[in-house]
Amino acid sequence: MAAPQVNSDALALRLGDTPLVTKGWTATARAAALARLEVMGLPGRRDEYWRYTRPDTLNAVLPEAAGVFKNDEAPLFDEIDRLKIVFVDGVFSEADSDPLDVAGITIERLDAAQGADIHWAQSVYGVLEARGQKPVARPFAALNTAQARDGVLIHATGKALRPVSLIYRHESETSDAVLHHVVKLDPGAEVTILEDGPAAARLNKVMEVDVADGAKFHHIRAQGRDHERRAVTHIFARLGENSVFKSFTLTVNGRLTRNECVIELTGDDAVAHIAGAAMGDGDFLQDDTVFVTHDAVNCESRQVFKKVLRNGATGVFQGKILVKQGAQKTDGYQISQSLLLDDDSQFLAKPELEIYADDVACSH
Repeated sequence: MAAPQVNSDALALRLGDTPLVTKGWTATARAAALARLEVMGLPGRRDEYWRYTRPDTLNAVLPEAAGVFKNDEAPLFDEIDRLKIVFVDGVFSEADSDPLDVAGITIERLDAAQGADIHWAQSVYGVLEARGQKPVARPFAALNTAQARDGVLIHATGKALRPVSLIYRHESETSDAVLHHVVKLDPGAEVTILEDGPAAARLNKVMEVDVADGAKFHHIRAQGRDHERRAVTHIFARLGENSVFKSFTLTVNGRLTRNECVIELTGDDAVAHIAGAAMGDGDFLQDDTVFVTHDAVNCESRQVFKKVLRNGATGVFQGKILVKQGAQKTDGYQISQSLLLDDDSQFLAKPELEIYADDVACSH
């Protein structure tokens, strides 16, 4: 089905004359993402999963100017021994980053690695994003796969001795950042990813995480405290047998922040916990959209989101658990709560369960 004309027109304007990468190991995934995007178009308010969040400023050709937030506080995670990788307005800063060397993992930059014909990340880049487009279209993720020039490629072969800290800095009031990260964990590997910082005036970020059998992925993210940013972020994860995926996000302020998390439990006895907390004031809008698919036996998933809103702020939670046929012994749970400090603030929730197995324990 072709995209509605208004969505197609918005896409044509957004793409403009932007050159796409046509060589190297990412080229096939980029071309496929662009083809998906041309069918989907960019989202509009009539789209089911964008009813509560206006995508207009994300669709716009240029981002709206966002003032740089001045913060004299000590950097987050500063007391943790970590490997620091810094992006300034979406561009890797070698001068501010540590050497990309941690025992148990290998790290490369997408920009530097994508010229090769063959790469280990080829089995993940754009692959999990493409899987996550069904049954719900995620146009900004496809746009990211097609356009992203920078990001990190992390391959965990064992237990990483230090967390990897991705630090985002915002210096230009009109910066438009598109970042794409790939994390691949071999069987039994373990890694912790930390993320913090405002990133840009407008941010589109994708992280694809492939968690093999027995591997463990831990993720802690802090978004804030800049007041004017607009951001759409995506996590796509695939979990193998006996694997663990745990992610927590703290969001503070921001004109518009939408965090999408799409998880596939494809191996028996896998565990996925996705959680978030948000605090909003005034014209803040924060949207958590989560889709968890159980496609294996005896798996566990948790979605826990809480928000505190005041002065007319808006919070959104859209969470779905899909239990496929044969995914017996599934234990899936979701909860979303909000504390509204005045009558002008609002919290919009849309929890969903879709179950095709009979021996399950699922609730919201």
